[in-house]
Amino acid sequence: MIIKEIELKDFRNYESLNLKFHNRVNIFLGDNAQGKTNILEAVYLTALGKSFRTARDAEMIRFGSEFLKVKAIAQKYDEDLTVELVIADKGKGAKIDGIKIKKISELFDNIYTVIFSPEDLKIVKDDPEKRRKFIDTELCLISPSYYANISSYKRVLKQRNAFLKECRITGKTADRNVLSVWDEQLAAAGAAMIMKRNIFIEKLKIISGEIHSGITSGREILNVIYEPSVAVKENFEKQKNYFKEKLEKNFAADSRSGNTGIGPHRDDMCITVNGTDIRKFGSQGQQRTAALSLKLAEIKLIKEETGENAVLLLDDVMSELDASRQNFLISSLDDIQLFITTTDLTEDVKNALPDGYMFRVEKGQCKLYNSGI
Repeated sequence: MIIKEIELKDFRNYESLNLKFHNRVNIFLGDNAQGKTNILEAVYLTALGKSFRTARDAEMIRFGSEFLKVKAIAQKYDEDLTVELVIADKGKGAKIDGIKIKKISELFDNIYTVIFSPEDLKIVKDDPEKRRKFIDTELCLISPSYYANISSYKRVLKQRNAFLKECRITGKTADRNVLSVWDEQLAAAGAAMIMKRNIFIEKLKIISGEIHSGITSGREILNVIYEPSVAVKENFEKQKNYFKEKLEKNFAADSRSGNTGIGPHRDDMCITVNGTDIRKFGSQGQQRTAALSLKLAEIKLIKEETGENAVLLLDDVMSELDASRQNFLISSLDDIQLFITTTDLTEDVKNALPDGYMFRVEKGQCKLYNSGI
């Protein structure tokens, strides 16, 4: 898959922009706060219908404007694909090949992107929420039905927690019959999430382990282990029933806390190197190498699931990696389209990269100034 062209209107600091891209490497060079990351954000938006930087869509609308528009022309399975999004204060809409879609989730499984930024280097050492987001984003991209599971789960969880909190504040005893309705729905959506996460992490373990061994020349063994809040069972029915039983057993504790104490929203992913949990005890170098391995594994997983390469967005990450990790990253990305933002490009990196375009970004203006790296 490649992104051939993108058109922006009133997006972030761009009033109007139309860019045609190289099918291998596209470098956006410029000082900080000039608009480099905004271009990567726009590409990412066409894949998942949301930003990787903010949860508030309105923040992407150019100051003083009423709406933004992003249009991308991609090539998938050797055919052109057009994705358009319009975001206004009151909501957003999208079209695929000119046909309006009913739900933003219908964007999934069209354009595939993987973002790697300095924030992603924190996947290993940050709170479990960061690792859950990593898992969920990937699963939504390759399995649109997962989005329905997680949306349903979050909706029911919010309702259940609001009821528990109200009972705790007012001093009322939570009605088990009322909770049982939510428990049934929560168990169904949660069971599907647990089983899909388990399969995903098993695949991730194998692929990231191979990549990590390559980066470290076999000196380190990376292992990724699913740590579910509710133990994994053999099939969906057993998983759902077991989750529901656990919710019922946790009734007293949930009533006291005013919160749901178990479920996929409490899951984590253990990451070890040579048997040591590097979330807590790993060096910064080990954590960064593991994060790089996980991100590169994302690309291979997408290829396995869809038959297409994802577009890799490298947002100011080259300066965060040492020379050996930079070289491994570049050398392992054959036939993958790259978008790279940077304030500076070393000669070593420039020489290692395949042909491509270099753009200069300054004050909301992006212009091609070198058609060969």
